[in-house]
Amino acid sequence: MVKIEKIKNLKTPFYYYDMELLEKTIGIVKEEANKYGYMVHYALKANFDERILQKMRVAGFGVDCVSGNEVRYAVEKGFDTNKIVFAGVGKSDEEISYALDHKIFSFNCESKNELEVINEIAKSRCTVADVALRINPDLNPNTHKYISTGGKENKFGISPIELKEIIEMLPNLKNVNIIGLHFHIGSQILDLSDFERLALRVNELQEWFEEKGFNLSSINVGGGLGIDYVTPLETPIPNFKGYFKVFAENIKLRKGQTLHFELGRSLVGQCGTLLTKVLYNKETASGKEFVIVDAGMTDLIRPSLYQAKHYISNISSTFAERKSYNVGGPVCESSDIFDKDIELPITKRGDILAISSVGAYGQAMASQYNLRDFAPAVYSDSI
Repeated sequence: MVKIEKIKNLKTPFYYYDMELLEKTIGIVKEEANKYGYMVHYALKANFDERILQKMRVAGFGVDCVSGNEVRYAVEKGFDTNKIVFAGVGKSDEEISYALDHKIFSFNCESKNELEVINEIAKSRCTVADVALRINPDLNPNTHKYISTGGKENKFGISPIELKEIIEMLPNLKNVNIIGLHFHIGSQILDLSDFERLALRVNELQEWFEEKGFNLSSINVGGGLGIDYVTPLETPIPNFKGYFKVFAENIKLRKGQTLHFELGRSLVGQCGTLLTKVLYNKETASGKEFVIVDAGMTDLIRPSLYQAKHYISNISSTFAERKSYNVGGPVCESSDIFDKDIELPITKRGDILAISSVGAYGQAMASQYNLRDFAPAVYSDSI
């Protein structure tokens, strides 16, 4: 919980990172993953703040990258290149070349055509690319359609109907080495039974590949574990124990195989809070009372993009009485609304609102639309 005494003199808006909570979360992930010998790669797209990345590197995590610049950034920040995995449906030739030159652990390959391109580029550089085939398992978890990635209608991964053709072409791809399978069914998944279904599907596909003569050293089940956006103060750390246990009890690893995970939101989501100041109160013709704050969709786009809900509190109001408000930002778009009809203590100009659970996809998705400034980061251990 952010204390008003610590931040009341700071210029808003800004992202506040609870570094103690981050370290505790990392510690629990390491403890639970190490029970089973699992390898965790931090999903860089969730948050690439330099201090957060430093914590991930010190913890010994690898990195999951979805662009060439993310690969480059991970290399520049000192991560072990043998722990970098590179996914994404649209890897450019230049991005592939850079990753090959730095001998990353694996390309998570998403199409037949991409396999051919990686092989061609690897051949031109006199090297061999280690590749995990990203399979679309046709599993739809109970999550928002924009963050579901494992259904047959999604653009991600190789369709099972293409697998036979890919198997037949692999002997001709001399500069590609298939080391494993990769999966990712979506994000913000709270029902652990979705991961159980994934594990069982992995078992089926692994048996199919073994029948074709493949001995795979790596199985990567992606990430997707969600966080509590509704009552984040009550559940600041996700159920990592149950999450890893689901895979331990359901996935059938072969001798010498390593199970890889790509965790992002679940690691950093709850450590971040967006602090914003109330600029104005206003009432619309419909009778709705708005509070207009100085943060906007440029600082946190999730409510506009996904209709996502974030817990919002007024950490400066001294009133006991509560009222219903719509909370909106200054951006010149009708979608620049953080939430509607939420109960807050009586809220007036100058009050400070805390928007919780923005450590993932808050600062990382920020923009300068309307020529707005980027909000800075503030850390709990430096104020």
